[in-house]
Amino acid sequence: MTALEAKQLTLGYGEQLIIDNLDLRIPTGQITVFIGSNGSGKSTLLRSMARLLKPISGSVLLNGKDIRDLPTKQIAKQLAILPQTPTAPEGLTVYSLVKQGRYPHQNMFHIWTKEDEQHVQNALQATRLTQFADRPVDSLSGGQRQRAWIAMTLAQNCPIVLLDEPTTYLDLSHQIDVLDLLYDLNEQQQRTIVMVLHDINLACRYAHHIVAVKNKTVVAQGKPEDIITSELLREVFDLECTIVNDPLSNTPMCVPSCRGRCFRPLS
Repeated sequence: MTALEAKQLTLGYGEQLIIDNLDLRIPTGQITVFIGSNGSGKSTLLRSMARLLKPISGSVLLNGKDIRDLPTKQIAKQLAILPQTPTAPEGLTVYSLVKQGRYPHQNMFHIWTKEDEQHVQNALQATRLTQFADRPVDSLSGGQRQRAWIAMTLAQNCPIVLLDEPTTYLDLSHQIDVLDLLYDLNEQQQRTIVMVLHDINLACRYAHHIVAVKNKTVVAQGKPEDIITSELLREVFDLECTIVNDPLSNTPMCVPSCRGRCFRPLS
């Protein structure tokens, strides 16, 4: 059974329709990346899959059950979401932030257990933040801060992790750092990871499964090497480009046409 899927899903804000009658299955134990132009509905779709947005019609199913009918605590044990550019209260330490990921697993008396502590320490270790545990989150670099939020979702110990543009505002080095971390979590712990990315080449490098969104629905989905073509990127992004083979990952690489110092044949 697919753990997370959408059936005839329609989403919108007020009278503005964003997603219309969409069907989608998220492969279990793989990394899925949503791509699409700004305003195409990628983040809206991700938010609906975490029950942060109520569908106009259709449904999101978690382990075969409509997510709207499930208790919040039950959902939080199965699915974690990291929204775009989250903010922590001033002075909150990394340890205190990561600790919040354990709240869905605590009983009504909020008793902190050895198991809770172990999950927090494992999350800090996995994100290489153990030495920063007592540092305020707002004192960290952008990459470290993003890893702290990822550590919180790891402490939640969910099989499914949703991330909305986890590399936003990060320089290239920190983008790779965060994506390598997510890749390792998938490889080593078989977490199902679903994220929105803008960089097509990074999406192709890290994703097992890509979902291209355009005109309120999915226009293509599958392995990067099966679906990423110049024709698809023209349709989805209105972009003229050439697709070549990435020499490091052997995945598709987009080379956009441009007016800059692009090669032009001598006349």
